[in-house]
Amino acid sequence: MEVYEKINYLLEEKRMSKKIFIEALIALQPKLKSTGEVPSFSTINGYLYGRREIKIELIPYIAEVLGVQEQELFETSLEFDHDYNLTRTKEVREIVYLLSYVPTSIIEQIRYQLQKYKKLYKESCETLKKI
Repeated sequence: MEVYEKINYLLEEKRMSKKIFIEALIALQPKLKSTGEVPSFSTINGYLYGRREIKIELIPYIAEVLGVQEQELFETSLEFDHDYNLTRTKEVREIVYLLSYVPTSIIEQIRYQLQKYKKLYKESCETLKKI
């Protein structure tokens, strides 16, 4: 997942339009190193559609507008296929974040339970294929 795709994913998750996002980003007055100017509406729009490379100096501002950590814009571990219920992705991300506070013994219990669910899911998929 490219950074612009992740930004668009987060915009969708937060139910924020591209226009509102662009306006909020411009309001923060981020300056491009190459020009010393705030990027224009059309330049930012180009970032969102993957037509232009996002400048690294904009990342902290983009993260601020989206209300996420900067590194979250680069995480690819939580990519979901189209069958996944998108209303649950925010909760999944929150759970993954909270796992850093859980003792190792509890992590092992969680992993064991998740593996059981995975096995049950695969078995039910195989059963459905036979029907």
